[in-house]
Amino acid sequence: MKRLLCLITTALGLAGALASEKPNIVLIMCDDLGWGDVGFNGNKVIRTPHLDAMAKGGMKFNRFYAAAPVCSPTRGSCITGRHPFRYGIPFANSGHMKPEELTLAELLKKQGYTTGHFGKWHLGTLTKTVKDANRGGPRGAKNYSPPQVNGFDICFSTESKVPTWDPLFRPKGNNSRQWWDPVAAATDANPYGTAYWNEHGESVTENTRGANSRVIMDRAIPFIQKATQARQPFFSIIWFHTPHLPVVAGPRFMAMYKDHPKYAQHYYGCITAMDEQVGRLRSELRKLGAAENTLLFFCSDNGPEGQTGKAPGSAGHLSGRKRSLLEGGIRVPGLVEWPARIKPGRTTNVPCVTSDYLPTILALLGVEPITDRPIDGISLVPLFDGKLAKRGRPIGFESKGQTAWIGDRYKLYYSGKAKGAPQLFDLIADPSEKQDLAKREPGLAKRLAKELAAWQESCRASAAGRDY
Repeated sequence: MKRLLCLITTALGLAGALASEKPNIVLIMCDDLGWGDVGFNGNKVIRTPHLDAMAKGGMKFNRFYAAAPVCSPTRGSCITGRHPFRYGIPFANSGHMKPEELTLAELLKKQGYTTGHFGKWHLGTLTKTVKDANRGGPRGAKNYSPPQVNGFDICFSTESKVPTWDPLFRPKGNNSRQWWDPVAAATDANPYGTAYWNEHGESVTENTRGANSRVIMDRAIPFIQKATQARQPFFSIIWFHTPHLPVVAGPRFMAMYKDHPKYAQHYYGCITAMDEQVGRLRSELRKLGAAENTLLFFCSDNGPEGQTGKAPGSAGHLSGRKRSLLEGGIRVPGLVEWPARIKPGRTTNVPCVTSDYLPTILALLGVEPITDRPIDGISLVPLFDGKLAKRGRPIGFESKGQTAWIGDRYKLYYSGKAKGAPQLFDLIADPSEKQDLAKREPGLAKRLAKELAAWQESCRASAAGRDY
């Protein structure tokens, strides 16, 4: 018995010591992955065993939100803690990360972290000299803002989308936006038009065949290995392109879904290929002895692409999809794992958002919160410790004329299509947003509309440069 008590005491002491050290931080994000596209949210077709294991090993968010219904704005919120309208990236392929903004990478470097970005950037162009992706080259020089000028030491980054298999290729004669079958030889393909760039501004072409998620992880893991061996805390962003169009899966992954249409084979297959790389990362962290004190987040940047019934992506029981501020456009799969501090097998219904990353991480490190500009996120540390039952502070959204104000229970939503009254939903009783309560609860709708208007005014002030 004494020996058992000694072992328990030693284990508790080790856990306490690890929790007191600076945690390693990894932010994983998918691109256009729907709330219903993963096993831990009930999908019975798409195989995501490693994400499901991560859900059991940590905390699953039932109400995790992307800050925007499209990619670029959400990505900026992850590293600034701010709503996209504050820092000038209101929609995809618009604006760039400004030098006046404080990014997580810049802040963590001051705390002794080494920093790396791997995958999709989409917060500015990566080259001023050659045509690249959506805006790169001389035509987009004013939007040049690569990861390395925003605090990242190591980069393996694209400006925007690439195919999810053979990311630098497009088969000759194929102009599809949705999917295609892989080519065996490079001579059968043309350049896709989007390049990978490193921290020196050099285009990288070696080891870029096969699953794009594996290509990305092949760069992220050596970065983590080097930092661990040097006993330096690391901050790694791994932003997969999966399952943004064009979706392409290799033969082994397509075979897993051979009874489904080709479009679905590629969509489902590339998700399973990505899931495999999440498993590879978690396994490597364990081998390195770094898993215990690594804070690992996973989410998507917005809801699924395409129309329900025509595209294979799923928002589950939620209404709306990508580009919509209805729940299916912004409520996304969300997980966090940190064995040193977060007990396994937990779920939460507290609304959380990508803007929460920055204030959470600063609070964990004991860094003074940012007070010289509005921060839209909150610290989730009390949630990790089981001391937060309600958010208590609504989350604001705005995109292409739509606005939303989401609290612990109620959501006020303006569609942007019709002038006049907003819609009011009870997200606890009606998460699918089937019943508009605005006429039944006019006082509540009016109060929430006033709060939303005040938040919008604050965002406008930020956009005008008053925060700087």
